[in-house]
Amino acid sequence: QGSVDCPNLEFEYGDADGHGAELAELYSYTEEPELSHNRRCFQEDFHAQVPDRRWLELDRAQQKAYIMHLLDGLEVVNRDKRLRVARAILYLAQGVFGDCDNEGDVLHWSRHNSFLLYQLGTFSAFLELLNMEIENSQACSSALRKPAISLADSTELRVLLSVMYLMVENIRVEQETDPPEWKTCRETFRTELSFPVHAEEPFALLLFTMVTKFCSGHAPHFPMKKVLLLLWKVLLVSANPSLLLKLSFWNGAAAAWMFPIIPPSHNGVIWNGTGSWHKGTPLMKQDSLDIYNERDPFKNDEGGVDEEENDDVDSGIEGELDLMERDTIIPAMPAQRLPIDRVSFPKGLPWAPKVRQKDIEHFLEASRNKFIGFTLGQDTETLIGLPRPIHESVKTLKQHKYVSISDVQIKNEEELEKCPMSLGEEEVQETPCEVLYRAMLYNLPQYMIALLKILLAAAPTSKAKTDSINILADVLPEEMPITVLQSMKLGIDVNRHKEIIVKSISALLLLLLKHFKLNHIYQFEYVSQHLVFANCIPLILKFFNQNIMSYITAKNSISVLDYPHCTVCDLPELTAESLEAGDNNQFCWRNLFSCINLLRILNKLTKWKHSRTMMLVVFKSAPILKRALKVKQAMMQLYVLKLLKIQTKYLGRQWRKSNMKTMSAIYQKVRHRMNDDWAYGNDIDARPWDFQAEECTLRANIEAFNSRRYDKPQDSEFAPVDNCLQSVLGQRLELPEDFHYSYELWLEREVFSQPIRWEELLHCH
Repeated sequence: QGSVDCPNLEFEYGDADGHGAELAELYSYTEEPELSHNRRCFQEDFHAQVPDRRWLELDRAQQKAYIMHLLDGLEVVNRDKRLRVARAILYLAQGVFGDCDNEGDVLHWSRHNSFLLYQLGTFSAFLELLNMEIENSQACSSALRKPAISLADSTELRVLLSVMYLMVENIRVEQETDPPEWKTCRETFRTELSFPVHAEEPFALLLFTMVTKFCSGHAPHFPMKKVLLLLWKVLLVSANPSLLLKLSFWNGAAAAWMFPIIPPSHNGVIWNGTGSWHKGTPLMKQDSLDIYNERDPFKNDEGGVDEEENDDVDSGIEGELDLMERDTIIPAMPAQRLPIDRVSFPKGLPWAPKVRQKDIEHFLEASRNKFIGFTLGQDTETLIGLPRPIHESVKTLKQHKYVSISDVQIKNEEELEKCPMSLGEEEVQETPCEVLYRAMLYNLPQYMIALLKILLAAAPTSKAKTDSINILADVLPEEMPITVLQSMKLGIDVNRHKEIIVKSISALLLLLLKHFKLNHIYQFEYVSQHLVFANCIPLILKFFNQNIMSYITAKNSISVLDYPHCTVCDLPELTAESLEAGDNNQFCWRNLFSCINLLRILNKLTKWKHSRTMMLVVFKSAPILKRALKVKQAMMQLYVLKLLKIQTKYLGRQWRKSNMKTMSAIYQKVRHRMNDDWAYGNDIDARPWDFQAEECTLRANIEAFNSRRYDKPQDSEFAPVDNCLQSVLGQRLELPEDFHYSYELWLEREVFSQPIRWEELLHCH
């Protein structure tokens, strides 16, 4: 990839991008003419109903009355009239931009109208229309017959999905100025999406069904980008709010110490590498990973040059200093030492080590075998016969013992499996995640395969011949471009379209994994295992096997055509130069967001799984991941280093020897287990492993969990049997409402008209 000198990226990770950017990504540039079409549909009807008035001039009651009039129009049989009314509602959700002077006003009225539309039942009405469109077999068969599908084939679906997306996104985003009524409305909406009242399944499941139907080839006209964006935002809204709070706290806490591996100074305040901040002297420019003030080890790494070569060009004194005793920031020139204002930070590494129960057991097993000659299984209390230093070691390990929610859930599950009668039936809390998992359970493998198929088709590393599905149905115009300028614009639009799909799928998968893991570990493991079976690990590695810096700094956007800018500003004449220029941003937010999400997914799939870690080794992920370290963004580097850390013990001594700077970066930035021999490969986990048995055991545990909790047959072998005749005859049975109408007829047909053959009865006896 050459020597790309990437500056530190000022990127703030979050659940989603800014409000305006998230709304802009709903539309492709080829949909721009439809904005004015929506406006015309609204104005024609509005001026007929409310002459000589503007929407902004109406009071709340008048606005509600007009929206109710529009909702009545959705009930008409004529398809074209319904579509015109839906476009008028879409114009309201888009912020009545014809009456606005600037982008801020458009976004304000878009939020105002979205809350108003929801309060009057618009979301439910559009949900019914969406169900009708999904079941529209005529549209499906028409699309299947066409050699090339374009925007025109998904017009109705795109209008419906756009209205629903705008409502979900505008209600989801919280602002300090929101009135109490909106906050109540948001909670009601969250409950409606999480716990469906009228429908038997959550709204998210309908969208998952659309994804699988699209991937199976039965509905190639579905606008997949809009479906995936809406699905992601629905899950984001209906997710457990307390979990979101917990995760945002973690992100804030992590941001307190995460920085590119050599941080920039902020207003002269410098992290000195030993756990404290101080005001410092002017600094020499240093690279992100350059902890020894040497050259960046991740430049020109394809050349096979050993990382430790040419170190003699740097200061010899620097090389002699111990890593933990010297500052990582070197003054540019000798200067008089300034008074230091210190902040109270803990010394040393910025995290506390963790120890699992299994780690203590392994340590004691090895110690007992060495000193006594036999083991005591899982007993971690008996230390008789062991030397005093072993006692101290066990005490220290126990002080840092960490029991995760997952460990508790696994232990509870084992007890429920062992003692189903004595422990009784488990009380399952009805959380949004639980409702969603129960609804997804039986088709979950198909959902995961479908998402990964689309991700593969949208990945920049995919060649045209591998695209088994056409994901461009909702971006290609009816008439293909004829000029060079139109072709350039469409090329940017197609690339942007693919980037947004990657962003939505990566965020969606990460959200599912995070929330299922908190709800129950085996729900998380079920999703993870099907992702692994569908080749998610090599797919993500293939995604990163590209010029990742080029992907993160890609300029696939035309800012003057972005919503809401294009609705309130006169569009300048587009030229080849203006298209090539793109925006002035240092990096593309959505692409960096996607990369971090994919790395986090890979971490979640491989953590504590030896078989999956070996997949990383077999697919030669180390050089791919190492190239990703060129991106000088702290959070991305952290997850890359985590993935490298778990496989270093399998990469061999020569790799570790020639990648000492990477090893040092892992030591500095990644949390360690106290007796984790990750850097040397001597411990028990580095021995040959029966990888197939590991996955099979996990699968058996998952199936036992799903069977116990979700498959509840009526004639269970554990169900008690009532043998008392009087008790059985005295039970009240639920009978159908119309039973008493046909009861006499039933008696006549089934009892009185049937002869009793007493001889047969006696013979049988």
